[in-house]
Amino acid sequence: MGNGDTRVRGIAARAGGWSARHRWAAVGIWVLFVVLATGLGSAAGRVDLKENDQLKGETHTAAQIIKDADITEPASETVLIQAKDANAKATDAEFRDAVAAVVKGVEGTGKVTDVTSPYDTKTISKDGRSALVQFDLRGDAETAGDRVEPVLNAVKDVQKDHSELRIEEIGGASMQKTFSDAFGDDFKKAEYSAVPVAFGILLIAFGALVAALLPVALAITAIMATMGLMGIVSHLQPMSDSANSVMLLVGLAVGVDYCLFYLRREREEREAGRDADAALRIAAATSGRAIIVSGVTVCVAMAGMLFTGLAGFEAMGLASLMVVAVAMVGSVTVLPALLSLLGERVEKGRIPFLRRRRRKGNGESRLWTAVLRGVLAKPALSVVLAAGALLAVAAPAVGMKTQNLTLDQEFGNSLPIVGTYNRVNDAFPGGSDPAEVVVTAKDINAPEVRDALADFKARAVSSGASRGPVEIKLHDAQNVAFVYVPLVGGSDQDKAGASLEKLRDEVRPATLGKVDGVQAPITGQVAGSHDFNDQLIGSVVPVFAFVVVFAFLLMLLSFRSLTVAITSIALNLLSVGAAYGILVAVFQHGWGASLVGAEGVGAIVTWLPLFLFVILFGLSMDYHVFVVSRIREARLRGRSTKEAIRHGVVTTAGVVTSAAIIMVAVFAIFGTLSMQSMKQMGVGLAAAVLIDATIIRGVLLPAVMALLGERNWYLPKWLNRLPDFTHDEAPEAALPPAREGERAGV
Repeated sequence: MGNGDTRVRGIAARAGGWSARHRWAAVGIWVLFVVLATGLGSAAGRVDLKENDQLKGETHTAAQIIKDADITEPASETVLIQAKDANAKATDAEFRDAVAAVVKGVEGTGKVTDVTSPYDTKTISKDGRSALVQFDLRGDAETAGDRVEPVLNAVKDVQKDHSELRIEEIGGASMQKTFSDAFGDDFKKAEYSAVPVAFGILLIAFGALVAALLPVALAITAIMATMGLMGIVSHLQPMSDSANSVMLLVGLAVGVDYCLFYLRREREEREAGRDADAALRIAAATSGRAIIVSGVTVCVAMAGMLFTGLAGFEAMGLASLMVVAVAMVGSVTVLPALLSLLGERVEKGRIPFLRRRRRKGNGESRLWTAVLRGVLAKPALSVVLAAGALLAVAAPAVGMKTQNLTLDQEFGNSLPIVGTYNRVNDAFPGGSDPAEVVVTAKDINAPEVRDALADFKARAVSSGASRGPVEIKLHDAQNVAFVYVPLVGGSDQDKAGASLEKLRDEVRPATLGKVDGVQAPITGQVAGSHDFNDQLIGSVVPVFAFVVVFAFLLMLLSFRSLTVAITSIALNLLSVGAAYGILVAVFQHGWGASLVGAEGVGAIVTWLPLFLFVILFGLSMDYHVFVVSRIREARLRGRSTKEAIRHGVVTTAGVVTSAAIIMVAVFAIFGTLSMQSMKQMGVGLAAAVLIDATIIRGVLLPAVMALLGERNWYLPKWLNRLPDFTHDEAPEAALPPAREGERAGV
């Protein structure tokens, strides 16, 4: 491959060279890998996370007791019968007829068991206008939503005959079915529309069908292989649908980006007059190296999720890490082979009305050339204005309020069942989501245990944590008892949380806690949210520290510059801060909330800030590594620091902009979903990537580097012993000649 071979070092350059020389072998190995991973994953099957296995703390302890006792908890359902007339009461004959009709109707389906009348269980509201018929659905609780429709229909039939009453069903199974019907296809539509959107933008960027197809093909094959690997890995670390959706998002983003970086550099070198082999070799040594540095950095960021101790986050982190690694390997191995095979045919399928206007000189963007001229002329002013604007955008994040969104916050008035949920909670505070105390003892029927259970039941009400009724269900054979405690506060997360703490910290120690050998962890919806928040808050510092420290070390080793490492971390943190500020402004304060359909949410979903930090830090590094690599390359080839900055930014601006537009478009699709948590994720990611690719990379980065000058490349002598991961490409003299315009940097 010419006299430059011995001068080009690094994994990416060697991989690209081998791939170009063994084109069919490289393509064959990649196809075999994708087919094997997909086949083995399909054969192994995916093990999904159980809902109760996602948490630690008391929620997990309770789930383990139930599992060890081999008790299968059914899905519980409730039918609310409520008088519309303020003067009507549950004791009225017509009301009693409706209750009897509900009991008869649900029993007649053959799908339910343990049907209870409110007149037996005393589940009649304080004002006497509401009552609850309660029952369990037969079969596995996790699939109960598939079997609940006949029961829902039976309740609707009773409602038709009693128009003066409100008769509505709610419970785990009915909510599962409602959400699945309403939003199950929402995610699939978003996922399926992401690929055509990315392809459309690539078609505009390249103006050629084949060139646009390559990044999409690489991303899709990387995603397919990762799905297979997820199936295999799930037997060690269970996966989830959420992990799958995040993997698809990240895989599409980085898969397209990496291919875009490589392909654009190869085309630039060809336009600069280099032959096909030389163009590929340079792309491998430059963009290929940037892809590896970026990929490893993104993988490290994603690995931060493994430190949360939350199984759901661990699944998302592992799935994202795998897809980034697969896309990175594919970009530096099979892509050079495909480009070598296609040659000029990569320009096939030119779209006449999308024919790209020739850029000025060596692939330099006219728009960013004009912007950079102003930025580099007055770098100090540019830093003050850009950093000031981003700090102003980030300012609302100081007052961020996070919580697990209630049903009406998550779905608004879009689903009738949300109204049912609120009506049940108004009439029976905490009735929809009672705390569940799982009591286990050597002998659950021992007198001291029975007395403690009775005492707990009484004190739960007298302490003010519950208004009752408190229900106890015994499993004598397993020596386990379930105590169901409706919490005061109902759907108000803060008040219900305070009631839960009262149960855990006051009522339990004074009753069940006094009996030796008794365990009584408290679980349920509110307890799960409480334990999740505690676990999440406890993991924030280690996750942040891990991601920042390791990203700093990788940048230090990859660029051999303390300054570059520090500025990269600072700029990324500023980008994440701005994203937080936008989220708080829109979803918490409601500024412009109507534009995205987010009125009245008033909070940020608990898991989002940490999730966004990890994802955004990784994706921001993607652009940062690519731009700084180009600047460093120009500097090594003899340009002044200021000229290297100008050259590096304007020559990468096009590809960074194209990549950012794709990411913004894909993330914005998720911002259109009905669920507020998904909407927040989509808006946060889209806003952050847009800010990062424009203000951060186009203004702040070049301005800061211009101010620092030669100090950009500062490395203290005591750090010279660090491993050298720079793998610098061959100097200009060792590469095949290019046109004069390219050498002059025109």
